[in-house]
Amino acid sequence: MDWIEASARVVDGLGTPEFPAELVAALRCVAPFEHSVTFAYFQDRRPIALHDEFPAWKRQVMVEDYQAGPYLLDPFYLQPPPKSEALLTRLRDLAPDRFYQAEYFRNYYVRTELAEEIGFMVDMGQGVHLVVSAMRAARVFSAREFRELNAVLPFVAATARKNWPDLCGQFADQPAPKQGALSERIDSAFRKVGRNLLTPRETEVVEYTLKGHSAEATGRALGISSGTVRIHKRNIYAKLHISSQGELFSNFIAALDELK
Repeated sequence: MDWIEASARVVDGLGTPEFPAELVAALRCVAPFEHSVTFAYFQDRRPIALHDEFPAWKRQVMVEDYQAGPYLLDPFYLQPPPKSEALLTRLRDLAPDRFYQAEYFRNYYVRTELAEEIGFMVDMGQGVHLVVSAMRAARVFSAREFRELNAVLPFVAATARKNWPDLCGQFADQPAPKQGALSERIDSAFRKVGRNLLTPRETEVVEYTLKGHSAEATGRALGISSGTVRIHKRNIYAKLHISSQGELFSNFIAALDELK
């Protein structure tokens, strides 16, 4: 099946349950990939999985575990596209400078066993953005493949907006999180487990650390030196009686579970 036939099937599938699968099939006509998942994001609500094609064992990691909390540290969630726009990006280009050393990657993302993930990111209006992820397990997308996929981005955005005109309404049944910003949720999470020991600045350092920012990048964002960031991190570890970023990540995820 070529792109013309596949894109026609996407249009025919608008407004039907077949649309997401037809869209992914059309993208595979441009460049092959093993896995795909489509998430809708709205504020700090639990993301909605609109489509995936994983076997049950892999869906547990890629969808269910992800929705339980790690999405809060995902660059695809944290950096939505500009209003009314769409973009195609590689995860590595969107991620902070120490993303691949951060515990989100080491404790969660590495379990996905992916060589590369790229995302068609679409602003859907009303504060919602959509990400159609294309994932490869063995090799990265070449520059040519990326250009060819980027060429069909307007089609992906237009059909997605047509098919899901009111994604915001699908989040209506979800209770709003008790806290809004990630930093507030981190702070509340630690309070929930009886560790209300961190200062506001230390909570900010935790947030940037968990997202995958280096001490240098954290310092630039907060207007302090990298040495001060490292002092804050030592104080955080001492106050929480932990010795590694892995333990910090585990405490964060466990505490989020307590907030459900």
